[in-house]
Amino acid sequence: MKKICLLLACLALIFASGMATAQKTYYVSASGSGRADGLSASTPKKDIQAVLNLIKENNENGATIKVAEGNYLGYMNQGYIEISNWVTLEGGYSSDFSKRDPLKYITKIETDQSNRGTNGSKAFITVSKLDAVTNDKKPLGTLTIDGFMLNMGFENNYKKNDPNDPACGCPSDKFETGRMLDPDQQTQHQLFHSDGAIAGNVNIKNCMFLNGNNFGIQFNSRCGEIEISNCVFVSNRYSAVRIDGWDKNGEASHVNFHHNTVAFTWCRTKEMGDMGYGYEFMTKVNSDLHHNIFLCNNYSAIARTHVLSGPDAVIEAKRKTNAYDNVFFMNRADLQLPSGGGMWNNVMCAQFEDIDEKTLPKVEGNFELKADDPFVKSIDPDYLDAFAHLKVVSSSSFDRNSAANQYRSAHGVNMQGTSYTRPSMYGNRYKFDEALKFFGAKSGYGAQRP
Repeated sequence: MKKICLLLACLALIFASGMATAQKTYYVSASGSGRADGLSASTPKKDIQAVLNLIKENNENGATIKVAEGNYLGYMNQGYIEISNWVTLEGGYSSDFSKRDPLKYITKIETDQSNRGTNGSKAFITVSKLDAVTNDKKPLGTLTIDGFMLNMGFENNYKKNDPNDPACGCPSDKFETGRMLDPDQQTQHQLFHSDGAIAGNVNIKNCMFLNGNNFGIQFNSRCGEIEISNCVFVSNRYSAVRIDGWDKNGEASHVNFHHNTVAFTWCRTKEMGDMGYGYEFMTKVNSDLHHNIFLCNNYSAIARTHVLSGPDAVIEAKRKTNAYDNVFFMNRADLQLPSGGGMWNNVMCAQFEDIDEKTLPKVEGNFELKADDPFVKSIDPDYLDAFAHLKVVSSSSFDRNSAANQYRSAHGVNMQGTSYTRPSMYGNRYKFDEALKFFGAKSGYGAQRP
């Protein structure tokens, strides 16, 4: 009897600790049914959001959602999905779920202009209600996004692809579009974003973030380990990745950003005066960047431009930002830092070891890629050539003595002039199939084949 009681007590302890809790696996296929239970490969649901809603209603955490090849646009094809539980979202399966290869069985969220009235400010993947605050600052769970290709290139507004009109910013007839229009002419939203902050671990891998008009990944971290690996970021605006820390002491969040390829991140506007970063070191977050490839980023591959001062200087002093064993190619700058004169200090990777160790403690192994490296062949040659010859032409005119301005002045109306800025290219859509070529393009560096 004592042995039986002891056994029952042990089982009770195991179940209480959650060790024996079986987590559900759900299946989603573009050919599935909205009325299916989604609990087997033979009865998949057709909508990711329907499964996420079911998980939310049941307050499940730890479930895995396996998603077959196809384009998934959320509830009633609104153009986004919203995650409110700790789940693993796993794409790249064949239609019968017998095989998995994210580069062959493409699982994507790819919108078009019909979605601009339905997705609004929602990111393609929006995370909400995972921001419970804990006194011990321990992560509440893990959110995993694996094997999804996100592309905003058919939703954005671009100039027409007319290389004969300089106002279009279209370098040649081999481009699908002219330049991207400025932010005020877009429905702006991120590809991955959090409402509030995320109080747990985040694992994003084997994904692609393409043609975003407002950040590739942007979210706030309350606490947890954030790993972003084996991903491709191409032709996004503002920054490919920005993660802000929300722990008041700046000690609860760490980013491990490795084996990613980050290319052609564009400035905020066509004047190209700010933003345009591959990865931003943000305050109250510790970061390690390693074995990435940063190429052709419009302002800087990496930015460490946000710094706490005054009463928060003690928090800033604890921040660890490392960049080592990375590859750089044709960035306007490899690292951007504040300077004492009010301008940015643009640094190339060969100078990283000269930087104060408090700013970058670990910097060994970074190098500039040679132009004849085989990796260069993975870049769309037309896009690369146009970027190498990028130029911005600005013109303005103001005639105080013109008849029109004399008339306006006499009637107390502001005088007017004309001005324009014409870049030879800016945020033009990067072809989906060309972006896929970055996976596995250089052994050991950048995104590898999943």
